Amino acid sequence: MSILVDKNTKVITQGMTGDTGTFHTQQALDYGTQMVAGVTPGKG
Repeated sequence: MSILVDKNTKVITQGMTGDTGTFHTQQALDYGTQMVAGVTPGKG
């Protein structure tokens, strides 16, 4: 199965509240990724 991603792709991030998740989410935002939501398992 192919996952096609381009400049118009919108992203939901899972597990973004930890140090690693925060770092990589910020890197994606700096790159121009269209982040639409973030979820963390077990936090509500």
